[in-house]
Amino acid sequence: MTPTLVAGLSGLLFGVGLMVSGMTRPDKVVAFLDLTGDWDPSLALVMLGAIGVHALAYRLVPRLGAPALGGRFGIPTRRDVDVRLLAGAALFGAGWGLSGYCPGPAVTSAATGTADVLIVLGAMFAGMAAHRAWERWAAPR
Repeated sequence: MTPTLVAGLSGLLFGVGLMVSGMTRPDKVVAFLDLTGDWDPSLALVMLGAIGVHALAYRLVPRLGAPALGGRFGIPTRRDVDVRLLAGAALFGAGWGLSGYCPGPAVTSAATGTADVLIVLGAMFAGMAAHRAWERWAAPR
């Protein structure tokens, strides 16, 4: 199989998993985040499953040497927590809590063509463009 085909199948599997788990439903996500109201803990199981798979893969990757389809594994080396990390996490969390969409489910939900998801995606891409412009402006200073 080609790397492109594997990437496409992986994305399809990820999207189906998001839909089956309810992660593409903003009302379900907001209910999960609403700890003082009608809290829905079901997405915690989705997150625990994802964390479990990642923890296992993170332990196995160094033993594999190289990916089956070429290249190399991109394992982060930084372990520090800085202002940029905290600000990014806060912005991510605020966007997720206000809209009910995480980036992956938002892209998956784009197929619905509903106004709310298109607005979220527009804001997300505008934010990425603004960050890129800021980085270019701040780099020489």
